[in-house]
Amino acid sequence: MRNPHVENILTAEQVHTTAATIAEWQLPSGMLPWFPGGHADPWNHVEAAMALATCGLTDEAEHGYRWLAEIQRGDGSWHNYYTADGIEDAKLDANCIAYIATGIWHHWLATDDRGFLDTYWPVVDKAIEFVLDLQTKRGEIVWARHADGMPWSYALLTGSSSISHSLRCASLIAAELGHERPEWIAGRDKLVSVIANQPDAFEPKERWAMDWYYPVLTGAVVGAAATEMMAAKHDAFVMEDKGVRCVSDRPWVTAAETCECVMAYAAAGDLDRAHAIFQWAQSLRDPDGRYFTGLVYPELVHFPDAERSTYTAAAVVLAADCLYGKNPTSKLFSDHT
Repeated sequence: MRNPHVENILTAEQVHTTAATIAEWQLPSGMLPWFPGGHADPWNHVEAAMALATCGLTDEAEHGYRWLAEIQRGDGSWHNYYTADGIEDAKLDANCIAYIATGIWHHWLATDDRGFLDTYWPVVDKAIEFVLDLQTKRGEIVWARHADGMPWSYALLTGSSSISHSLRCASLIAAELGHERPEWIAGRDKLVSVIANQPDAFEPKERWAMDWYYPVLTGAVVGAAATEMMAAKHDAFVMEDKGVRCVSDRPWVTAAETCECVMAYAAAGDLDRAHAIFQWAQSLRDPDGRYFTGLVYPELVHFPDAERSTYTAAAVVLAADCLYGKNPTSKLFSDHT
């Protein structure tokens, strides 16, 4: 593994500095909050840990994974939001729970540490079983369970797309360790089929950019269909020379959505567009290497309230690694073959 860089956009030192800002805000417990005094959720916590590992901050990344393992519930799940003092939101979000598989597979690619993979297999195994218990007969995966175990009444396209990628990573972990989990592969196949062919299976969230590019980013939609999907709503969400809106009806550019969209374009094979959009994301870089969460045009006001977030920094690092293309982790979100 080498610190990634993107020629003429970010140096390897700049990318490493951004990853180091995530480590600076890590709590002694291992929790990676959004910002000092803020909460953490399992999905963004894993995203931050992946960014740390990408830049060689392996001890810090593993400290983050130990925290997750220590607080995992007996049924394999995690609550939605945690603070330094406990649980902030008790619901059980399937996508947040599944993402541990993506993180553990990424860490294996980054470190080639078989002992790490063995250690976290039980954590992944329990989490994926919890998630697949929320899959409907049609194939979509219900968004969450309430704290009392009652499932939500609908599924989300972004969440289910991300889960499809986590199921692929989980299946790769199982295969690497010699565990047979054909039901995980079958569950992913059903889920991908629904994502690609039955969009009405999901709660309408069309104004959100993530519902546009996540099926491509996560490999649920590939090939010519991915190219078509990225072209279909480009004008609704991409602000030229600025970045990607988080919602189509507001001039709110966010660095995280912009960098995820970079990886989606890379997955669709459009590296020129991916590089251009990544360049625009640098307008949200702070001199210390952190990134502002968002920017409102034309006022050029940072939002929310000048927030700089670890999950945003993590998205930048992962997008840089994707465009760098030379690490074992570089293709995780761009090559779904």
